[in-house]
Order: sequence, then structure tokens, then C-alpha cells
Amino acid sequence: MAHSKHALQAVLISLSTLVLSACLSSGSDDPTSTAGGGSVINPAESNGRVFLIQPGPNATEEMVKAMVQLKPKDILRFDCGFFDLKTGIQITTTEDVIIEGCGMDETFLSFRDSTSQEGFLASNVRGITVRNLTIGDSPGDAFKMKGVNHGTLKKVRAIWSSGRKLPEERPITAGNFRDEIKVACTDPARHNPANPNPLETDNTSPDYTVSTASGRYGIYPVESRNILVEETESIGASDAGIYVGQTNIAKIRKSRAAFNVFGFEIENVQDGEYSENLAECNSGGFLVYDLDNLTQYGSRSRVYNNISRNNNTYNFAVPGSIVANVPRGSGLITLAYDKIDIYDNVFENNGTAGIILTSYDLLGENGDRRMDVYSEAVNIFDNTFINNGNDLPQPDFASIIATQGAQISSAFPLVVGLKNALGGGGYRGAHIVWDGYTDTLNSSCDLPKDRNGNPVEVDADGKPIQGNQNPNPSCRYNKYKFETNGQRKVPAWWFSCINPNNNFGSDSLAFSNFHGTRGLDAVINLNTSDPTANLSLEYIQSIATGIPLLPSEFDVSKHDCMARFGADLPRLPDFEFEPFVPSGQFAPEPTAEAVKALCEVPLKAGVVNEAAAQVNCPDLAQYNLFANDQNPASRPNGQGMPYVLNSKLFSDYSIKHRVMFIPEGKQARFLEDEESRVNSTIEFPVGTIIAKTFSFVDQPAARETPYETRLLIKRQRTDGQNYWEALEYIWQDAGNGNGKRKAVLTQFGGSAAASWDYVDVDSGKRQTGSTAAYMFPNASQCAICHSNNDVDPGSAPIGPKPRNLNRAYLNESPMFTGQAQHPVNGKNQLKFMCETGLMNGCPSSFNLDQRQVATNVNHIPKFNNPGDSGMPANSKGDIEARARAYLEVNCAHCHNVNGQASNTGFYVDVFRAVDSTYGICKKPTASGSEGRGTRTYDIHPAMSSDSIVPYRMGPEAVELAAKMPPLARSVVHTEGVALINQWIDQVIDSSYENADACQEGNTSGGGLPLIGGLPLLP
Repeated sequence: MAHSKHALQAVLISLSTLVLSACLSSGSDDPTSTAGGGSVINPAESNGRVFLIQPGPNATEEMVKAMVQLKPKDILRFDCGFFDLKTGIQITTTEDVIIEGCGMDETFLSFRDSTSQEGFLASNVRGITVRNLTIGDSPGDAFKMKGVNHGTLKKVRAIWSSGRKLPEERPITAGNFRDEIKVACTDPARHNPANPNPLETDNTSPDYTVSTASGRYGIYPVESRNILVEETESIGASDAGIYVGQTNIAKIRKSRAAFNVFGFEIENVQDGEYSENLAECNSGGFLVYDLDNLTQYGSRSRVYNNISRNNNTYNFAVPGSIVANVPRGSGLITLAYDKIDIYDNVFENNGTAGIILTSYDLLGENGDRRMDVYSEAVNIFDNTFINNGNDLPQPDFASIIATQGAQISSAFPLVVGLKNALGGGGYRGAHIVWDGYTDTLNSSCDLPKDRNGNPVEVDADGKPIQGNQNPNPSCRYNKYKFETNGQRKVPAWWFSCINPNNNFGSDSLAFSNFHGTRGLDAVINLNTSDPTANLSLEYIQSIATGIPLLPSEFDVSKHDCMARFGADLPRLPDFEFEPFVPSGQFAPEPTAEAVKALCEVPLKAGVVNEAAAQVNCPDLAQYNLFANDQNPASRPNGQGMPYVLNSKLFSDYSIKHRVMFIPEGKQARFLEDEESRVNSTIEFPVGTIIAKTFSFVDQPAARETPYETRLLIKRQRTDGQNYWEALEYIWQDAGNGNGKRKAVLTQFGGSAAASWDYVDVDSGKRQTGSTAAYMFPNASQCAICHSNNDVDPGSAPIGPKPRNLNRAYLNESPMFTGQAQHPVNGKNQLKFMCETGLMNGCPSSFNLDQRQVATNVNHIPKFNNPGDSGMPANSKGDIEARARAYLEVNCAHCHNVNGQASNTGFYVDVFRAVDSTYGICKKPTASGSEGRGTRTYDIHPAMSSDSIVPYRMGPEAVELAAKMPPLARSVVHTEGVALINQWIDQVIDSSYENADACQEGNTSGGGLPLIGGLPLLP
């Protein structure tokens, strides 16, 4: 109800005038080994290898070496002590592994100086346990699991230094970590120190100083399955401390969250459970809700035997984020989530309310019509409520100013208090607060359709099974909640059943239905001559009679379902985790002897050592890929074919030489259905090697220097499963004194200085610059970008899709190269592959235009070549096509429904409509202050200055947690940022779908005028 928000904005305007060393055990059945100065390791669960990492200057390198090798049954163990780690723990595409320390109070992993956003990241893993350690000061999330099936986090802690990045910060160090991890909850800071209200003096805490600069999530499993979080702790997260989102079957138990914005959060989860947890000194204790525009919507969570107390820390989330709407003093909030059992809990000393039952109607019209915006079937029984609602916070004017009056939700406690006072309950909250918003039957709205035009599937209750993979319908379907005569099905779809057996302390109101913001319009309109008097309690009381729904109601008997409807809601059943079954896809690591036998062999001129593709050779030259083993830009051996892409991933202005080596006697296969397989490249046969060399060019000096060559090798496991192995080779001096160089397998990555000066062959523009931090990725970082759920496992190729290969070959380098002399030079690459037998399944013909582009095959343009789209140069269509090509190549490998960033709901694959899922007027789902700056929407039509996408690409995004892409660049791609800004400002307008969801006033900067004093409320 958008008018309600406008009314509240008017109210606030009136109100403002008032007031390692690594040790490796054998792979034998006996897992016992002696390592690290005589310590004995006896992992009962394991008969694999054990990697022991010890504190010291080599810990990061040894950790990375170990983590990229993890196979089933292996353990990565950190010894006791303080670790200063320079990159995150990243575990990808493996299964049944353990990451552990020697105790959450004894092993501290500091990521203060890390080059990775997460402290720990597991992605696309089946079976992983993390236990007995603490992660501190990660730039972004502390523990993240993405696409994990069977993940356990046990006896782990996430913590950020008190006052992180503030003048009063107490950094956690090797000397003090055992003391700093012990954070009590005695007296939270109730007021934002930035709030311009002299009456708010309680803005410090003797226990801990919160900071918006802390990472967003402490413990963060997302888009996963069978997740257990047990005996854990999170301190200081600027979003949620312990969170499970878009996940099926998740249990969070026996854990503590303190001094986070939200302590515990279940978001879009199906079958969730909180039990025996403690939430204290957060802004809000527990949240069970659905967020819009995500992969799935949730249902069925049990919240029992928890304690939610003293959650009165001021909300320190970045203004404009969804969690910034949470009023401090909230014990538990439900929002747009159905079927919750809340029982046997204690809600105590929460300033706004013990439980808040609310809907998106309170926040304004929600544009995602796939989602039901109301919480229903909330079953509240056998709880104890003590002293809730007796310390209502005043509006957070700092946040209101930062969003220019757009984020006004911090005023909702004020509205609750005023409405309760008008109803005779006094200026306060209540043990249970309900916004009172309900829906009626929308009889004209039919079951929504999927992308193929078929009705979406429904669950056992007839509710649509929805997610952002389906189009946003024109209306919000709700027939499943109602009988054929239009009466609501009760109690099944009543909003909450509040059992009389709850123990409500007499110190507070038991229940309040404050009717949301309804009635405020009338208050504003009745006294336009003197707006400063609009919120005088005496004035409102004098005119309140006769204004419908302005005063609160306190009759909880309407929620006594047994008395009213003759039945209570059935209790949700317990659920069990699905059994873990090993896949059997992982073969043992090959022995050193086996590697030597395949790699250290005599090489034949012009012939690739294809047999060696089975193993990881220590020297690139051992594969014999290039005619000159000193020059990876020389002519490729065997069937190697150099290729280029229309638009390329930006990597610090490096020049790239790409070659595909298809084994003799084999063929690739053309991909016909690109639109339904947006992540898939052409299909390569087993044994294929794809080589990509990154070089830096000094054209005036006629010098090109290769820095690294990355290989992707397609292999097959013993059970027939195909997968891609990523290998990183760094070029260095060969050490023999003759000036020769070699490329050495370096799976732990690194960095180097680089400079460039050359004329770009596509744009004709001269590029000059330098960086001190060009990054060589480690093997796990490769998989972060190259791993999607709908392609072969491992690090599958990204670039060689038909639409991006559909062009004539032209070597990227302005220097002479042997690859430029290959027969493909100047020819359409797809047509050449088909005519030379490198690829089958080809189109019957290629209709080439004057650019050597096949007009009957999909084509994305060169982003930096106006007119390459086939439309007039710099026309609106041409700008959009080039901008979308740039975003696809640089972002879509993660930002797609099967990628690493699928949980964000922001997808930029080129076949997708430019709508809410493409970022139009979409707010970010999980973005800290660095990740959004002061901007509001991913893409704000005609306003690049309020759009998060170009901000994260641009020069203002200096923090690691802000930069996008998070890997592969250390400098800003000026041309890419300029193109995206041009597209947003000159092309995207109000005609784009969902453009009306950008609310007026949501610009960066500015402020709400504070004319005079601040409120003195009862």
C-alpha cells in the first residue's frame, strides 16, 4: 500500500519540525601420522590424507596448496594459534571433506588483510564439515556455503573487531584474540551515534562497538540442502549473524548471536528449524521471512526452545538495505512467510516487541507478484514473554537523511506507540505486535504461468511453487487461501493462532493490532494549517474518534483459533536430514611416479603430448602445446586452433592468447540451444586442452611479456563422469642463466606488478597504465567463476560459446605472433571449425555478412566497437546490445540462475529480458555498505548515479567487498564503466519492465530537512 508510506513520510516531515607449514599423511587405511613437531592426528572419520597448517609466514601458501588438493575423506587442519591469512579458504567441487581447528577458542584465522571477500567459502560441494575454529575480520562474509548438499558448521565462531574501521577500533591480534573473542551482552548501544538527536545519548556499549564496515554475514549457507549449524557464534555482522537462505532442510541449534543487526535469519527456506539458540544484544533477535525476486520462496519453519533477550542495539545496517528496515528491540519478526511454529521460547527485554507479525504492505507496494506478501499460519504457543515493548526507539534520522526520506521504517515503532496510546494502551509496543494487513480474494487473478506459458506447479495446498525463474505475473494470485464462496480457509490461512497457554508478563501489553499506517492520511489532512501539531498526542487524541483503524486494538481473542474456528493449526512435523551417499566420482590423486611417466617423455616436433592430459604436469612445456616452448603466442601444435571472443573478460588490460587443442581423431560439437543452456559452450571431447595466456604489451618498445598460462583440461573419472581441471602456470626465469623462461604449475596463485602501452585492435584506442597487484588465481578461485550447476563439474569453460565465437579471427595482440599466421586468421571461427572437421553438428550453412559474422547464428557484439551489433553505431539498440555483451562476459558466469551469485536474484545472461531480475529497480539482497555505496538499486533507469552496478565496477568501489568482478582485476576498466553508465542514462527509461518500482526520492545524498527541535515523546 504505497499511499501508507507516503502518509508516513508526511508524518515524519511534520515530526521533524518537532524535534603453514603443511604436513601430509599417507593415503593408507591408517590415518595416523606425525606432523608439526610431534603432534599426533587421529581423525576418526577419515582414512584419507591430513594436511596440518601451522601459524607462521608460510601459512597462506601452505593452506592454498592443501585446499586445492582436497579429495573425499581428506582433512584440512589448522593448528592452535593465530593465523594471519592473505586469502580465503575456498573449497570447490569436491565432497566428504573436513576443515577444522583445535578449538573455536584456540584456532583464530584472521582475514583482515585477505584478498578474498569470504573467510571460508564452500561452493558446489557434497558433504563438508567445518568445526573447532574462529574466523575474524573477513572483508565480506565469514563462513559461506553456496550450493552445498550436506554441510555442517559446528563449534565455529565469526567475529569482527569491535569498532571495525572506526577510530575506536580494537583490532583482534595474536596477542589479544583469546580475550577479544569473549563478548558479553550487558548494555547494548541503543542509539545511532550519527543520529542528529541530542536526546539520544545511549550510543556506546561497554561490551562491543558495532560497525557498518563489518562483514555482512557471519554464518551464511545459501542455496544449499541438508545444512546443520550447531554450537556456533557470530559477533558483529552488519546484516545477519547466523543465516540460512534459499535452502531446503536446515537446522540451526545451540548457537549464540550477539551484536549483529539480525541475530538469526531464515530467508526463503523450506523446512527450517531454530532450537536452543540465544539471541542477545542484536538489533533484532530472529527473523523468518521471504525476500522478493529470489530463486524460491519458503515455508515450514519451527522456532522453539530459544531465548531472545535484550536485542536493543541500534540498527547499524547500511541505509537502504532490506535489513535496515528492522526496528531495534525486535525479539522475532515474521514477514511474508507461511507456516511457522513458535513455541517454548523466552522473549525478554526487547524494546519494541517480543514478536512482530508483519507483511510487505507495511513497506509499500511490493513489485514481485510471484510472492505472497503476508505471513499466515503462524502458530504461537507455550512461550514466555517478559518486559517487551517498553523501550520504543525514536526514528533513526541518520538513515532517513541518508536515503532522503525514502527509508522511513525506523519510524514504525513511533507509529505503533502512538496508535497504542490512542487505543488506551499507553505509548509502548507489546509482547506481540501485528500490522493487521490482510488480503481478500482476488477472484479475477488466475494461476500464473511459467516461461513456457504453462501454469506453474502448485503444492499440496494449491499454492503456486514460484521463484524468479518464472515471469512476474500481472496480478497476485491468492485463490488457494479461500473457499469457493470467498471466505478465507481458517485456521489454515488465518494469519496467526496465538494460544492462551502463552505466558504474557503483565509488565507489557500482551497484543496489539496497530493496523499499520492506516488512518495516518486522515491525521495529516485534518490539520494542514499547522503541520507541526500533527503528532501532538493531545491533538491526535482529540481528533482520533471516528478515524477508522487509527487507534490500535488489543483483542488477542481473535487469534485464539480453537475458540474462534474450532481448531488449532496442526503442529509442523519434525524432519530429518536426507542420508549422505558418496558419489564415487573421485579417483585418488595420481602418484608422483605416474605423473613423471606421462610428463617426462621425449617430445615430437609439432605433436601435442596428449597422454599427459590425464595428469597435472609441473612444467607447461611438457604438454608440448606450442611450436616455441618459450612463446605461448607461437603457432600451436597438433590440432590447436587459436580463437578470440567478440567481447572479453577484462583482466587489467592484459592481452590474451586463446587456443583450443582438440585431440586427434575427435571433434567438438556445436551447441544449438544456446537460449536454454546459457552457460554452455560448444561441447568439447574428453582430452581437450584449452590454453589462455595473459600477456602485457609495451608496443613502443616492441615487447610482449607472457605472465601466466591457464589450462582447462577435460578429463573423465573412472565412473564415466566428465569434469574440467583448471591449472595455473606462471611464467618465470628458468634459472639456467641463459635468459630462458618457463611456465611452472603454481596452484596457490600469487601476484605481480605489470604495465601496458598498446593500441587496442578492436577499438583503435591506446591503452596505457600499470598495476602493482596483477593477480594470479589459485585453483579454487578458478572454480568460483568456472563452476555452474548446469555444466560439467569442475572449472568448465566460459568463453567459447557460439554467440561469442561468431566472428572472424584477429589476434588480440598488436605485435606479430605465430598464432596470427594460423589458417583461421581472418575467417569466421565457427565456419572454419566445421569445414576443417574440428566440430560436428554444425548448421547446414553459414550466412556470413561483410564482417564475417554468421547471420543465422547467435552473435554478441564487441562491446568497444560501436555498430558491431549490426545496428547504427551508438543508436539505443546498439548501446544496449554492447552493454549487455559486456555484462554477460564479465558478470554472467556468476550472475545467472546456476552460478555462484544465483542467490542474489540479479542475472545478466544475454537472452534474459531487461527486467527486475536484470536489476531494473531491484534492491540488492545481501550488500554491505561497501557493496552499494550510497546507491539504492542495481539499475535505476536514467540514473547511473543511483545504480549499484556501475558503482561496483568503478573507481569509488575501493574496498574488496565492493569491487566487481571480485577477481581478475586490480584497476578500473574505464571503457566498460563508461558504456554501462551510457546505457543506464541514455537508454533505460520508464518503458522498461519494473521501472515503476523505483520509488521517488530514492537518490543518493540529500536529506530530510529538520526544521527546529526533535520530538519529546511519552
